[in-house]
Amino acid sequence: MSKAIVFAYHNVGVRCLSVLLAHGVDVLRVVTHTDNPAETIWFDSVAELAARHGIPVITPEDPNDPALVAELASLQPDFLFSFYYRLMLKAPLLALPKSGAYNMHGSLLPRYRGRVPVNWAIIHGERETGATLHQMVEKPDAGGIVAQQAVPILPDDTAFEVFNKVTLAAEMALDGVLPDLLAGRAVAKAQDLAAGSYFGGRRAEDGRIDWTQPAAAVHNLIRAVAPPYPGAFSDTAQGRLQVLRSLHPSGEKGPYSGRPTLFIRNGHLYAECGDGGLLRLLAVELAGSPLGAFSADNQINAIFGTPTLSLS
Repeated sequence: MSKAIVFAYHNVGVRCLSVLLAHGVDVLRVVTHTDNPAETIWFDSVAELAARHGIPVITPEDPNDPALVAELASLQPDFLFSFYYRLMLKAPLLALPKSGAYNMHGSLLPRYRGRVPVNWAIIHGERETGATLHQMVEKPDAGGIVAQQAVPILPDDTAFEVFNKVTLAAEMALDGVLPDLLAGRAVAKAQDLAAGSYFGGRRAEDGRIDWTQPAAAVHNLIRAVAPPYPGAFSDTAQGRLQVLRSLHPSGEKGPYSGRPTLFIRNGHLYAECGDGGLLRLLAVELAGSPLGAFSADNQINAIFGTPTLSLS
């Protein structure tokens, strides 16, 4: 029976740990994170799954602490796996397992190496992403690829919806290759990093909408940061306008010649963006309160500092 140490968090961590257990891997230790009380915890718990199976769980602040590395080395693992663990693992840790260290990344490497790959893929209007199991090296997401699984990104998919697809893709990729990996038959394909891309993390402030951008770009931002992520927003005289969902633009042009304008037509709220394209806003909050049905009598100060226009 192969022995493994697993660094894991989030839904991908839960599903991939489940795959290891289903294949009879002896998980010696699970290393995870303590949930941050300031963060909205909308995902499943790796620690709870490990506890159900009687697997010891630790939550170190620094996984590369020499004392911890020595403790894990004493377990003599065959494999080390990282499934959406948030901290970088350094060379001493990666050198522990006899049969290799492997990470599951939420993109089709070498594209979208780095942080929050699902969100970045949506922002850039990609129509496909997926999950990649690769060998771990000190450089982020740069090791040889042993398995990939693609999933589609539909034009109105939010990051939450795509992340759920990527979670399933990760489970499928690991489940398919694990027998060969455990038997030493898996073949790693080197990445051409020059053909890929790398992106850093994102902050809540990065959800600020620039309405002078094309309608398609604004739509991509809205769905890339839609709840449970922090959301897309603009600040207005009446408080913060949060746009939680929009509809992929049809190509229809608005009446304001590309001057960004928020207006009402036939009871629906639209934004005309910088390219003149119309974007229908499906779910909007102003100063924390939902905006429901719109009418000529339901005017708010627009995000651009002028009264909202009502068009019949």
